[in-house]
Amino acid sequence: MKRLIRFISPYRSLTYLVMGFLFLQVLSDLFLPTLMSTIVDTGVAKGDIPFILKTGAIMLLVAILGISCSITAGFFSSKIAGRFGKTMRERLFSHIEHFSLQEFDQMGTATLITRTTNDITQIQQVLMIMLRIMVMAPLMCIGGIIMAVFQDTKLSMVFIVIIPVLILIIFAVIRKATPLFQAIQKKVDQLNLVLREGLTGIRVIRAFNRVKKEQNRFESANNDLMQTSIKVNRIMGSMYPLMMLIMNLSSISIIWFGGLRIDAGHMQVGSLMAFLQYAMMIMFSLMMATMMFVFIPRATASAKRIDEVLQLTPVIHDPEEFQAPETKKGVIEFDQVTFHYPGAEKPAISNLTFTAEPGKVTAIIGGTGAGKTSLLNLIPRFYDPDKGEIRIDGIPIQNMTQEELRSYIGLVPQKSVLFTGTATDNIRYGKEDASEDEVKHAAIIAQAAEFIEEMPEKYNSMLSQGGSNLSGGQKQRLAIARALVRNALIYLFDDSFSALDFKTDAKLRAALRAETTNSTVFIVAQRVTTVLDADQIIVLNEGEISGIGTHHELMESCEVYREIVSSQLSEEEIA
Repeated sequence: MKRLIRFISPYRSLTYLVMGFLFLQVLSDLFLPTLMSTIVDTGVAKGDIPFILKTGAIMLLVAILGISCSITAGFFSSKIAGRFGKTMRERLFSHIEHFSLQEFDQMGTATLITRTTNDITQIQQVLMIMLRIMVMAPLMCIGGIIMAVFQDTKLSMVFIVIIPVLILIIFAVIRKATPLFQAIQKKVDQLNLVLREGLTGIRVIRAFNRVKKEQNRFESANNDLMQTSIKVNRIMGSMYPLMMLIMNLSSISIIWFGGLRIDAGHMQVGSLMAFLQYAMMIMFSLMMATMMFVFIPRATASAKRIDEVLQLTPVIHDPEEFQAPETKKGVIEFDQVTFHYPGAEKPAISNLTFTAEPGKVTAIIGGTGAGKTSLLNLIPRFYDPDKGEIRIDGIPIQNMTQEELRSYIGLVPQKSVLFTGTATDNIRYGKEDASEDEVKHAAIIAQAAEFIEEMPEKYNSMLSQGGSNLSGGQKQRLAIARALVRNALIYLFDDSFSALDFKTDAKLRAALRAETTNSTVFIVAQRVTTVLDADQIIVLNEGEISGIGTHHELMESCEVYREIVSSQLSEEEIA
């Protein structure tokens, strides 16, 4: 929590302003019972109407001042809390954007969403309350005690019993509630995870008739959250009746002993009325502090979770000194590269050594889990290898900034990710300043122009979230067009033709060959027909290279490749 307070420093002047207005509000609140006491003991007792009217007018002005200060303080505290929340969300989102895939794997998307939204909202609400209560409660409590002692010192001894009892109740309740508030945030994470999986995987859920199972799963997570919330609310709810009971008993005690002192002539009626109001102020200030303690445990839990994200240092970072290549060609060299996923027992890829050159297509083929996608993910530094070195134009990629490295690359991921917007917007995601001609040219090469032209608004047609109003093949072709519009030196196609029919696949590869004559092209594929014409085919088997060469060379030298080919093509096609 302390680390997050630094984000309030830009609003320090506004914070001091809030404190000033709250100080004036408390002073006016403390002054009112004394004025009322004067009216009763002097004006009412003596029947002095002009004095009553004069003092009453002063009371009205003081009350108006207090209300004005309260409204102003509330306005500025809301403003500070709102800006603080905005700054925190921006800071957290910016920090998360710099995470490598390893940090996303470690934290999980669901919890990062919860921490960026729900947790920051919790802190924002507490901050708004704290800005008011942290100033008001201590001032009102201390000021109330001073003014009560000023009214009658001996009667003030009642606070020696009342205040410790109230503090003990608050401490006992908070001690039980804090762990539960921490548990609630974790259960919100779990609920968010179940909900996210249920929504993103709705097609699979319905296809396998697992709707009921997912409903039960959500109900279980929801019920778990509900039970914990009920438990913590019961604990917090028990505090208020206890506080009210003590307040009422305190009032009875004050009236009882105050009546005895009036009867003995040691105290006046007006002083007892003022004393009673000061006692209520003291206990009310403690109740306000209690409110703060209700929110602080949950906010503290949220603050810890946010701080965990902010303190998580990305394992992949830019070098202090950037080494730029003399000429940009796009030559990629793998030198004895080995990579483990965090927590994995076996390496995803082991001792890979090869070179990919501009103007040539390097295809990667292998069975499921052979390490094809893992290899591709190392080139843009989504992960860093454990051993070995990857070089572009002779420079290790760790010596390049991530922005510079990725400016070389046009990537088409295994799962086509599209964004809400027009077809043009999605293609321009690869190059913001791309002209209309460049957008259309990229769409033509990617074999996407035909279906785009058939859409109602053509290139200005809106795509649903994730491109849900397109087929799998259409989404793949748009993703390919997005990469091609970059005119990159390196293209990475990660199984990007799997949803295309053979005719479209062949046309696309022919168009790509003509378009990428000066680029280094990587194609990860499952289908042999996609890689037949590649200049270099790398065959992976359990993370290791089983063979490198052209189709004809591998048919003679690589057993694994022959097995893959024979499983997909007939003898006539192989011949």
